[in-house]
Amino acid sequence: MNLLAIDRSTDSQSVALATDGGVFEKVFEGADARSADWPVKMRDFLAEQGLGYSDLDRIVVGTGPGSFAGIRGALAFAQGLALGIRAKRTELAQESIVYGLPSAAALAGGTGLTAVVGDARRGLFWVVVCEGAKMVSEFRLVQKDGLAAAVSEVATVLTSDGSRIGDTLKEIFGERYAGSHPPSAGELARIALAHPEVLVREPLPVYLSPAVRT
Repeated sequence: MNLLAIDRSTDSQSVALATDGGVFEKVFEGADARSADWPVKMRDFLAEQGLGYSDLDRIVVGTGPGSFAGIRGALAFAQGLALGIRAKRTELAQESIVYGLPSAAALAGGTGLTAVVGDARRGLFWVVVCEGAKMVSEFRLVQKDGLAAAVSEVATVLTSDGSRIGDTLKEIFGERYAGSHPPSAGELARIALAHPEVLVREPLPVYLSPAVRT
């Protein structure tokens, strides 16, 4: 299987290709979530691995939380790409090609009990607890004084928003705070291969708040 994984939920956007030969990843630091050249970068990345778009069997997208523009752009790209793949490969015409996995699960790394915390802005934090590759809690929005209660006492705490909330997490969780790093498309790919049951068909971005009707 040729599996393409994409994560554009942070400024450290990444793409990975999983094949029988292993997982190959590329990171685009500081990439603009609204950049129109993303499909070109993807094409060039696949070409470096000797593949084209039509060689892909599955696409996995990190659904956040994070950059709404980046996540929506990645999902739209994947869904459009899937249409072309199905048109060229009739054996996949009835197959689901695009799947989603919360970027927070990739940040957790797929092992142990981990709480992932992010900056939801306006004085709020989002929290989710993962056991390995599986989320064992829903995404929750809490204020600073509710963080300690929202996280299990045995959980390691991670974030991708260390520049904004790292000091707060260190203050509250001490040595349990394991630092900050971005979610990885490579980790998305590894989880997708090892735990396909956690993948979501017809994915949408992770919405932290209900949509507001106008």
